[in-house]
Amino acid sequence: MYFFDFNLLLWVAPALLLAFVAQWMVRSAYSTASQVGARTSGFRAAREILDSAGLYDVGIEQVPGQLSDHYDPRAKVLRLSGDVYHGRSLAAVGIAAHEAGHALQDATGYMPLVVRNFAVPAASLGSSAGILLLALGLVFRPLLIVGIVLFAGVVFFQLVNLPVEFNASSRAKGELLRLGIVDGGELPYVRRVLNAAALTYVAATLQSVLTLLYYLSRAAGDRR
Repeated sequence: MYFFDFNLLLWVAPALLLAFVAQWMVRSAYSTASQVGARTSGFRAAREILDSAGLYDVGIEQVPGQLSDHYDPRAKVLRLSGDVYHGRSLAAVGIAAHEAGHALQDATGYMPLVVRNFAVPAASLGSSAGILLLALGLVFRPLLIVGIVLFAGVVFFQLVNLPVEFNASSRAKGELLRLGIVDGGELPYVRRVLNAAALTYVAATLQSVLTLLYYLSRAAGDRR
């Protein structure tokens, strides 16, 4: 059975191009900032930010992989890749501070983060069953609307995720300066890494939005 839709590829082409540019910017910014030494390691920077906010109960663990860093709000743990955990570069410090920023959001009840966490199950279902039903819906039309509804959960999650990521980066830069972990001359390296990473979220969101709009247009065309 043939599910590939070339028209969909044309619809999401701008997002795919943006994603390519964003990935290039991430690699470039990370490579440059990794060559600039920092006063401390990623682990120590994150720990200082957390402790300064009184978040002594938030743990920090090392995990395998590269750029696999994330904050787990359920376990209250920052999980940092080896390069970030041990790294004494502005790239490592910036990424670690960004993840600490998510912990600060969690501790203060930052509403977009609360909504994002609530939307995780819908996004998980939409990214698996929703995509499958959208593809099947091109042949079995009754499934198309169900797929659209499920995939809308993915779009909602990603739209809410954007302010979460931008705010975490803003908090990270503020805390790094406030605590003297980086100075004004070093901040541009950190900013470049975090801005490039944020652009990947923008690209992913744009791709999902364009995908949803495409299938909505297909559904509207069928009704006509």
